[in-house]
Amino acid sequence: MSRIGNKPIAVPSGVQVDMKDSRVDVKGPKGIMSVPINDLIKVELDKGSILCKRSSEEKVAKSLHGTMRALLANAVKGVTEGFKKDFEIVGIGYRAALEKKKLVFSLGYSHPVEMELPSDLQITFDEKNKNKFTLTGVDKQRVGEFAAHIRQLRKPDPYKGKGIKYADEHIRLKEGKKKA
Repeated sequence: MSRIGNKPIAVPSGVQVDMKDSRVDVKGPKGIMSVPINDLIKVELDKGSILCKRSSEEKVAKSLHGTMRALLANAVKGVTEGFKKDFEIVGIGYRAALEKKKLVFSLGYSHPVEMELPSDLQITFDEKNKNKFTLTGVDKQRVGEFAAHIRQLRKPDPYKGKGIKYADEHIRLKEGKKKA
């Protein structure tokens, strides 16, 4: 029995939920999200909440029950609050800038690294420290995936700690070579 799948999803005021054939559209102050629904899961709108119920006791239906509920809960949270990832760039000469719709990184390579910023994501730089920035968006999966691509450009070095890291990430520094 899925404990997460059985929990109702509270729909706050200002959020509109529409059921189509095989998807649920969630509209809120931050944007619009569309979640495709599997045929094995039935989604019901109750006054002020969304309920997910599985159609059978098959193993596939049981495994999708909690997943569909989590996807719908993330859609509701995304259109109300949004999701964000905070970054820090550590290293002398390492920096990032937003030029038009491109992120331009200077990460110690012989050339600047450019990334196209997707239209559904936003980046804000810290006013005090230009080496800190925040990636925000409505879709949790898109924010996490793009954040992973940014971090992949220059992973934190385990010896000096230089690179792009998440703000809440702690890098355990290794000890270097020792002289005899």
